[in-house]
Amino acid sequence: MSKTDHLFRRTTNEILRYIADHVPVGAPAPTENFLAAHCGVSRSPVRTALAHLGERGIIGGGGQARIVARHPRAEDYFDDVAMGPRADHIEKVFMDLVLRQELLPGQRFSEAELARRAGSSTTAVREFLIGFARSGLIAKKPQGSWRLQAFDRRFATELADMRDMLETQAVTRFAGLGPDDPAWAAIGGLIARHRALLAALAGGTGHYKDFSALDRDFHNIIINAMDNRFVREFYDVVSFVFHYHYQWERKGERARNIVALEEHLRILEALDRRDAPEAARRLAEHLATARSTLLDSIEGMGEGIGEEPEEDGHERPVVSRPLMASR
Repeated sequence: MSKTDHLFRRTTNEILRYIADHVPVGAPAPTENFLAAHCGVSRSPVRTALAHLGERGIIGGGGQARIVARHPRAEDYFDDVAMGPRADHIEKVFMDLVLRQELLPGQRFSEAELARRAGSSTTAVREFLIGFARSGLIAKKPQGSWRLQAFDRRFATELADMRDMLETQAVTRFAGLGPDDPAWAAIGGLIARHRALLAALAGGTGHYKDFSALDRDFHNIIINAMDNRFVREFYDVVSFVFHYHYQWERKGERARNIVALEEHLRILEALDRRDAPEAARRLAEHLATARSTLLDSIEGMGEGIGEEPEEDGHERPVVSRPLMASR
């Protein structure tokens, strides 16, 4: 397979990101089956990517004996622009707009502007938005525009119910993973990252973006234990709401982040001790806190925020400024 092949390059980058985030040096590399499920590809491009990483000295050994020999460096990744548009990159750009409050509930945005920001084509952006619209969080509008929907208490409650069921089942599956599964090695790295961010927040140097990335990594490693593509797709919606929406309420943000990090640590430390009942109990506490935080933020912002008034039967934009206007 040519190394200019898009699938090869995308798969290689996804594996590099997973190793960088979850697997310490000297730990077993993830299996081909795990990586194929994680990247959403067959084992063939995974094998090709792993062979390439072996040539670069990132992975040593072969077959089941593969280990991570060193962590990826910037030069190990293929250039995203050269790879062409990817749904996960478009999603990241879209989520960042929400995080920076350049896109608010009720505001309309265009496919063309999102494509420009993502360095992608409008076709790729449209495909992403159509898929994401199944969640009910965005709605199609005329002439290539979309609207970020409001979130009400019922929607949030139903989503939290689903999250409770999925993550409770996932943490049980996690506790049953084999002793050599690379997920166990990733636990130690997450514990270290949580402690470092807690210290940074205590010293006034931590930032929400640091928490957001770590929060997503924490919940993803648990939910990935399900090894279920449909669960992962649903979790895109969970990530959007829990990782972004309640942060529109900035009051008390630092305190919320510290509480969440401390709750994460209790779960991780229980898993590290292989104490499944304690991990499940601590997870239940954390999910209850997350539910309360989300519902409180919706109460504070008001039910139905972002609804577009109508004048003479015609919709009008919520805001007159462009989506990407400076703040």
